Amino acid sequence: MTAGRCHEGTVPLPPKRASDLILIAGDDSHSDMDQTLRQALAWVIRLNSGEATSDDAAALTSWRERSPEHEAAFRQAVTLWRGFGDATRKLAGDAAFSKVALRPQTKPRAAIGRRALIGGAMAAAASLAGGYLALRPPLELWPSLQELSADMRTAKGERRSVTLAGDASVVLNTQTSIALRPADGPRRFELISGEAAVQCGPTAQDPVVIDAAGGQITALQADFNLKCLGGFVTVSCLDGSVDVTCKGRVVKIFKAQQVSYSVEKGLGSTSRLDTDSAKAWQNGLLIVRDWPVSRLVTEINRYRPGKIVVMDDQLGRRMISGTFHLDRLDDFIGQAESLFGARARSLPGGLVLLS
Repeated sequence: MTAGRCHEGTVPLPPKRASDLILIAGDDSHSDMDQTLRQALAWVIRLNSGEATSDDAAALTSWRERSPEHEAAFRQAVTLWRGFGDATRKLAGDAAFSKVALRPQTKPRAAIGRRALIGGAMAAAASLAGGYLALRPPLELWPSLQELSADMRTAKGERRSVTLAGDASVVLNTQTSIALRPADGPRRFELISGEAAVQCGPTAQDPVVIDAAGGQITALQADFNLKCLGGFVTVSCLDGSVDVTCKGRVVKIFKAQQVSYSVEKGLGSTSRLDTDSAKAWQNGLLIVRDWPVSRLVTEINRYRPGKIVVMDDQLGRRMISGTFHLDRLDDFIGQAESLFGARARSLPGGLVLLS
């Protein structure tokens, strides 16, 4: 996992035309750094191929950690993919790329995107465009390309503290990715995905500004929680006040209030906040009050390795309350069996089918 590394000066500037991208891949006269960039491009193509596996995602992390040049090359490759996606796809069939060895292959592995799994769900996922697979990997078994290119990212079950300029601090919850925005100020970042608790102390002179899913959150002296999942953002104010902006509209929320937004629907209405539930994850707890099982499983999957899949719609609609320890979430599986008569089937990779 990479954390907050930023290097410059060693990777060639992005090409201006798609033809330049082809030349980067096909010209064997380029330097060793160009070879590293070619490897990075091959990694991006692999993640977008529909044949990537969770092992590939882990191997990519190791490749990026070999050196600052590898990390910088990967970020360059991501930029190229975003700007020249069609041209980059053509490189998959280029002879030069067949010479780029990503890592030794010790034994054959089933490609996640090509095998039927969970009643054919994975086979259906494989029929989607490769770019979609990278943006939303099947069953979220590995991070998306955008998350992998973040400046800071936490793994499942991990929390990390980050200190901003002044007396502001951020705690990143499980599976959270952020991108720093130093050019726009030392107290600005983008929440790509996940959840963060932000504290802005009473001596702050400049506001903390957070970009998330097409909106913006601004606070000067406040304690608040921010969650961004699937393009849907919820801002929960625990103390002070927070300004939330989306599509030109601004809403100010105060202590014990929350508001949600998305680019598609805009800002919602301000509502009361259950502060105990909002802060529970910082204490290693998940507090549930009259949630449908499907919602609880979605939340558990953010923390628990693998994936729990509810196969029965009726089971998914059953209501449940309780307090769960984040380091013992497998307890829920037994509770579902005893409370609702559910049947659990365990599969490799931490997959559990509940029916």
